[in-house]
Amino acid sequence: MAPGEKIKAKIKKNLPVTGPQAPTIKELMQWYCLNTNTHGCRRIVVSRGRLRRLLWILFTLTAVALIFWQCALLIFSFYTVSVSIKVHFQKLDFPAVTICNINPYKYSMVRDLLADLEQETRAALKSLYGFSEIKSRKRREAESWSTAWEGIRPKFLNLVPLLAFDQDEKDKARDFFTGQKRKVSGSVIHKASNFMQVHESKQVVGFQLCPNDTSDCATYTFSSGVNAIQEWYKLHYMNIMAQVPLEKKINMSYSAEELLVTCFFDGMSCDGRNFTLFHHPMYGNCYTFNNRRNETILSTSLGGSEYGLQVILYIDEEEYNPFFVSSTGAKVIVHRQDEYPFIEDVGTEIETAMATSIGMHLTESFKLSEPYSQCTEDGSDVPITNIYDAAYSLQICLHSCFQTKMVEKCGCAQYSQPLPPAANYCNYQQHPNWMYCYYQLHQAFVQEELGCQSVCREACSFKEWTLTTSLAQWPSVVSEKWLLPVLTWDQGQQINKKLNKTDLAKLLIFYKDLNQRSIMESPANSIEMLLSNFGGQLGLWMSCSVVCVIEIIEVFFIDALSIIARRQWQKAKEWWARRQAPPCPEAPPSPRGQDNPALNIDDDLPTFTSALHLPPAPGIQVPGTPPPRYNTLRLERAFSNQLTDTQVLDKP
Repeated sequence: MAPGEKIKAKIKKNLPVTGPQAPTIKELMQWYCLNTNTHGCRRIVVSRGRLRRLLWILFTLTAVALIFWQCALLIFSFYTVSVSIKVHFQKLDFPAVTICNINPYKYSMVRDLLADLEQETRAALKSLYGFSEIKSRKRREAESWSTAWEGIRPKFLNLVPLLAFDQDEKDKARDFFTGQKRKVSGSVIHKASNFMQVHESKQVVGFQLCPNDTSDCATYTFSSGVNAIQEWYKLHYMNIMAQVPLEKKINMSYSAEELLVTCFFDGMSCDGRNFTLFHHPMYGNCYTFNNRRNETILSTSLGGSEYGLQVILYIDEEEYNPFFVSSTGAKVIVHRQDEYPFIEDVGTEIETAMATSIGMHLTESFKLSEPYSQCTEDGSDVPITNIYDAAYSLQICLHSCFQTKMVEKCGCAQYSQPLPPAANYCNYQQHPNWMYCYYQLHQAFVQEELGCQSVCREACSFKEWTLTTSLAQWPSVVSEKWLLPVLTWDQGQQINKKLNKTDLAKLLIFYKDLNQRSIMESPANSIEMLLSNFGGQLGLWMSCSVVCVIEIIEVFFIDALSIIARRQWQKAKEWWARRQAPPCPEAPPSPRGQDNPALNIDDDLPTFTSALHLPPAPGIQVPGTPPPRYNTLRLERAFSNQLTDTQVLDKP
């Protein structure tokens, strides 16, 4: 073999065998684990300690198993060519429907309670507008104001006087009772009219409210006398009805048999037993269909007017209070079974002699709570006590907050809302100045000075029914000839008169379709998406995976912390050893190169030749080599006598 081939073979033999040239499977696997980019396999080989090596084996095998599992699912989904179609028909729960007559109590039942108030109201109208007879404006103004009050001793006008204001004299007003002008002090609050006025009037009507000390009066004026009279009448009406027991008020209002003439739901007949009594302070007896107190919640399987609720209502216009109610008909509200019906706020009015069709479309909303929004799940985290026997809502929270503030500030509760615990409704006898306190508090509530709007929060989940209302004349001219006599005969036991079309109203409430719209909020950035984004960025820019991240944690955190801990422990041991060792004399400090006076640090470094000429450091003895002992170089005989076998014989 040539010398070059021998050297090449020797080098090849001594070098480590790599790759497919490895003689055994073990060496091949070891080479792969040391040189692969798969971090888990490399960490199995290079890790020290059985525990670490075992953990890396478990991590790597788990990752491999997850890869096989996900790949199998992807392949199975790719080769699956079957198609599945799901057709789902669902029944929608029918909402609760609350119906109230606009007139809360029969006028014949409450006339005795309101007789004095009605008498003063008619006298006030006569003194200002000539209510009882038709006269010209000049003739009315020429008549004495006191003629309308002959034989009347005002009771309510002394508590809350009605005043007529002239725009030319803003600081003076004419009293309705005396007809004399009086000076008006304090703040004057003007409320806009609900009725459109074609011409501008030079006079406005209002009333004055004062506390007990009469130091800070407030005068409320209205551009229309209709609003002023109704608001003044409403204040005294609430004061009177607040003193009437609840059982008596229920008997003075309409029963279910009187209000409901006919009833159909989903093609089946129903009656007053399917309705639950709900007494509202301002609307009297109301009745709720499909309430939560029933055994089961009714549902409908089809949309359309034929599969909803159909009722004919008896309005009884003759029993209406002429001063408290100015319109005729009923009010209806659609709500959840556990929701309080705010009939006065969001109720829909139903006209008499009309068929009112209300088509519904259900929308269910689900919002995310904190940190995504400030909504509340059930109101338990809102610092307002719920005084309603119903589930939490924003409207309930606002009304509860105002009623609570009313009890705290005025000492009594407002009549149109439920009573808080251990509280009573306001009345003149126990709370003489509650009207002034109520108006001041209501003004502060509207201006958001009570803090209710900042404390109350919206509910996270709620249902909302979008209503589409249509009207049609009912009954028709040709059908009323037979329809009204039949209804009169059906209601013969409840009423003793012939029904008129203006006493009846027809109501239809139904789902337009069974398509329920659900609005659900979901976080735009979830934990899964965050990890996916992190993985994408690490894989794109650094070719990292989960195993690589674990490796980084092991090296830069566990191992680095271990090294730091070992160094600190070693330093601590050395410090403790020095502290326990006896003190020893300190050696004189040896001069360093820069302390040598012969060395100038500004010059270049000394060479070997220049270093020989450097003087020794002061005070230091340079060890020298001792001179040799020359006597050791002498040759001495090892033997004193010459051996016989080594002697050289002399020649003859």
